[in-house]
Amino acid sequence: MNDTQRCPACGASNHCGLADPRSATQGCWCFSVRIDPAVIEALPDELRDKACLCPRCAAVDDQLKANAPLP
Repeated sequence: MNDTQRCPACGASNHCGLADPRSATQGCWCFSVRIDPAVIEALPDELRDKACLCPRCAAVDDQLKANAPLP
């Protein structure tokens, strides 16, 4: 998988603000949450650091609800 707008874990839209040219100057939702490093380490090496996880796979839905809704 080489689509920066898709979650490398499940293939769903990752809502990455940086991957979308229309919002690339605004940052990404992941800037406002803490993702457990174990979640990222669970990805196969070839999928790490290629694209953002989606909020569900990053296990940060509760943090996002507390901070702000997705763009």
